[in-house]
Amino acid sequence: MQLILISGLSGSGKSVALKILEDSGFYCVDNLPSTLLPQLVENINAYNYQRVAISVDTRSAPMLSLFPTAVHQLRKLNIDLRLLFLEAKTETLIKRFSETRRRHPLSEEGLTVPECIEKEREMLASIHELSQRIDTSELTANQLRGWIRQLVQADNSRLTLIVQSFGFKHGIPLDADFVFDVRCLPNPYYDPDLRPLTGLDEPVARYLAAEPQVELMFEDIRGMLARWLPEFSRDNRSYLTVAIGCTGGQHRSVYLIERLAAAFADEQVLIRHRQLLCRSDII
Repeated sequence: MQLILISGLSGSGKSVALKILEDSGFYCVDNLPSTLLPQLVENINAYNYQRVAISVDTRSAPMLSLFPTAVHQLRKLNIDLRLLFLEAKTETLIKRFSETRRRHPLSEEGLTVPECIEKEREMLASIHELSQRIDTSELTANQLRGWIRQLVQADNSRLTLIVQSFGFKHGIPLDADFVFDVRCLPNPYYDPDLRPLTGLDEPVARYLAAEPQVELMFEDIRGMLARWLPEFSRDNRSYLTVAIGCTGGQHRSVYLIERLAAAFADEQVLIRHRQLLCRSDII
């Protein structure tokens, strides 16, 4: 059985993620108390369901503290277990609640929306630490669909290296394990011919490849990952997210992420260019 446990902050896209999995043929259960996870999985397994997705969040608050114990029990079973945690920046979540006019699940306690979000982060901290994090701050619903499908299709018996470009002016990704700042490198943005292009375009790649500083930065990042990736793999990590940021996330970081993905082609690599994504229809 392949079991996906989904959790995260209210407004981060959990319902979208669960719907994606349901459309992909998963048997889905929404808002299950943590204590019932092992029992439900055993019962479902008896009926030969091969793909199951279950969401756990603050709506079952009294039982959240038991989630790590439930996960420990599930890991003893012969199943492909994956934990996904969706999150977003506080200002993004506030905007989403304002635009949809939805109430936060914790608002009945008399808290403001920012206070609800921070309390929810604290309540879900134990789940957050166990899971592969997905920052949906800059994602559209369609982009989240693609991202979820990629993660689900990855071989869970191997470490998945996720490499991501981004622009610092849009904020640092919340889901990054390592963040590298390459704003000190020569910037193609100041060349009028290169400005409208991206790091995926050959003229930008030629420009950056000719700069010694760019090559030195790339070799330092590649060398660090080559040294430590086996250690993360031996530590039974399922995912490692490496983010490289430049000012706008269009040229330098995109180029270096593509180089990095090629350098680790023998590994299981997923590529994501955050700022090159269309930003309409935000979750």
